[in-house]
Amino acid sequence: MKRAALVILMAVVVGEFAAVPAISAEITKPASGREDSKVFDVKTFGAVGDGKTLDTEALQAAIDACTQAGGGTVWVPAGEYVSGTLQLKSNVTLSLDHGAAILGSLDLKDYPVDKLRPSREGNSECLLYAEDATNIRLEGLGTINGRGKPKFFPINAGLNGADNRPRLIRFENCEKLTFSGLTYRNPAFWGIHLVDCRDVHFTGVKIRFRNNHSNNDGIDLDACENVLIENCDILSGDDAICLKSTLNPCRDIVVRNCVVSSHTAALKLGTSSTGGYIDVDVSNCHFYDCPMGGIKLQIVDGGRMENINIRRIVMDDVGSPLFIRLGNRGRTYAGNTHTGPDTGSGQAEGATVGSVKGVRIGDVVATVTFEARDRVAKAQAQGDVSMNFPEPGYRIEAQAGPIMIAGIPGHYIEDVMLENIQVSYPGGGTLEDTEHEVPEDIARYPEQYFFGVLPAWGAYIRHAKNIEFRNVKMSTRAPDARERIVLDDVDGFVDQ
Repeated sequence: MKRAALVILMAVVVGEFAAVPAISAEITKPASGREDSKVFDVKTFGAVGDGKTLDTEALQAAIDACTQAGGGTVWVPAGEYVSGTLQLKSNVTLSLDHGAAILGSLDLKDYPVDKLRPSREGNSECLLYAEDATNIRLEGLGTINGRGKPKFFPINAGLNGADNRPRLIRFENCEKLTFSGLTYRNPAFWGIHLVDCRDVHFTGVKIRFRNNHSNNDGIDLDACENVLIENCDILSGDDAICLKSTLNPCRDIVVRNCVVSSHTAALKLGTSSTGGYIDVDVSNCHFYDCPMGGIKLQIVDGGRMENINIRRIVMDDVGSPLFIRLGNRGRTYAGNTHTGPDTGSGQAEGATVGSVKGVRIGDVVATVTFEARDRVAKAQAQGDVSMNFPEPGYRIEAQAGPIMIAGIPGHYIEDVMLENIQVSYPGGGTLEDTEHEVPEDIARYPEQYFFGVLPAWGAYIRHAKNIEFRNVKMSTRAPDARERIVLDDVDGFVDQ
């Protein structure tokens, strides 16, 4: 009986294995460069990978051959491949082995823009580019390093003072994008910039941009839809995860299980906000070492912000934990936009005022700290920040501010609920701080510290309706002469 049972079991097991499709030998064997292999070894196309030779043409040839074969994998073995702009195309997987690195060329002439779609915001130069493509995958254990230090790519060093620093990645109007496992380092300008893209998945990505150059955003999503960012480890100089909407809405965005640090903000919606932000869900993340603030939600160029849900967030060593701003910079993005007034002059640029409604933030534990003066100086030297106050200490105190929810006269932030929140503040506010007249700064680029040291240590709310605090516990670690909460032109505030 035992032998019969064993025979029956073996038959079942064999049947189960027989039902599993065989793994394609095309993908698992070393690439030969032949089109029928569907795997294209960049060295077969002449790439050297010695960290000195410019390999742009060889890498692009491998990508083009992969495309002509109907798609497949461009295989980058261990080595250092110096490259200028590469254009990825539909159905291409760029796969980097452990020890493989694509290094951005240090010569600006290797980033031509004549064949690229002009960027709607900022310059157009980039290391990796794609447009109107589908099913692109960047994967592996290797590195994409822009090597974008100020020494090689100074600000405004182009013709007539143009700022031509290349982004690391710029994809326009693409769909079915996957970013899996690679490490991204040191762009000269923004990092990963996706515009009008759909069905995007980031998983297991590592970003290392801190103290590299100015404007080193981590992931910028402009007018993107159906995006999942999960299990990522992000260390950026400028905003780490940043949603923009220069023309169309950013919507159906999910961020979860990420560890994030930034000198500017861990999570930011704005400032470019013409299309707005709809249906955004962020959960189970750790934000740390963000001296200019943890979470920033901003509508200043028109557009509407609706149904924003943020929960299960731990913030350590951050500036203001939450800054929600409805303003009227009013910038439009019909064409390429480089500059515009960022002062508090009150002169808007033409777009109508937008709206902020339906923000839910819950289950947050945050520790607010002052940034050390020497770190502010270091960040300034690296280009991560600019000093807007003559006395550095004033900026440091303003950065470590309270929760701030601020609309503008006649335009209110509405329906915001904070629930199950614990915030520990450093304290130290003075009676003089309670007399500070907070500027409206209606048309100014919004950073919370621009408003100075606020007259509240826990929350400052102005031009708002239907704001609810439920089980919001705020404390200071040192005495503070300011009020816990200050309300100015607020209708329907609940604190229980």
